[in-house]
Amino acid sequence: MDLGQSESMKRFTCIVAALLAVTGANGQPAKREVAVAAAANLSVVFQQIGPRFEAATGIHPVFSFASTAQLALQIENGAPFDVYAAADVEHVEQMEKKGLLAPNSRAIYATGILALWIPPQSAAQINRSEDLVQPGVKVIALAKPELAPYGLAARESLQKLGIWSKVEPRIVYADNINMAKQYGASGNADAVFTAYSLVLNERGKVLQVSDELHAPIHQALGIVAASKNQGNARAFADFLLTGKGREILAGAGYHVPAPKNP
Repeated sequence: MDLGQSESMKRFTCIVAALLAVTGANGQPAKREVAVAAAANLSVVFQQIGPRFEAATGIHPVFSFASTAQLALQIENGAPFDVYAAADVEHVEQMEKKGLLAPNSRAIYATGILALWIPPQSAAQINRSEDLVQPGVKVIALAKPELAPYGLAARESLQKLGIWSKVEPRIVYADNINMAKQYGASGNADAVFTAYSLVLNERGKVLQVSDELHAPIHQALGIVAASKNQGNARAFADFLLTGKGREILAGAGYHVPAPKNP
């Protein structure tokens, strides 16, 4: 084989490699995807955002829901996520400091609202958080404060109200707020602290907890530095920060930050 043939073969190999990168094994275009590690409080709203994002971009989002702390640990251990959407700012900042996030990708996309949900089958008469001290309230569910920002906000609120010591013996802890909600849905809790977005349209009674009782639940995201889909990850982040995702979040029980000036 002469040099000309060798160079031609190299070019042919490069072309084949490029085609394989954008097509599947059957020759069809490979599906564009983005893997999103999402805090449990986003499980409802992201099911609304997912189809809208895919329709707008052609990128299929794959969501994995867990507590903010659990997701951070998974990413630290090499889980192949592209975007980290947390329920706080602190975990995202920590990951940024460790070099696990792409530079300048950290941003606040929403501020959560804490809610106290009294499931429809609960016999407890609760019209405000202070009523949790009543003898009829046997079990109160919330997410572990060390794992979930909404659980931390719930504990802060009860402490601020001066009733933490009275209700603490009645508290059952869940690994995330979705699991806490399940305690109520299954009849195993009289009241549940969870994200307003998760119970916005649920039966029973939903009481918003005053923002003044706890630190703001600012929620930040970041693009995972090790991601092989940086472009897709950026598209999803932008959809939440400046695109239609903002409107969906605002209509689903979140405060959204004012858009930044260009």
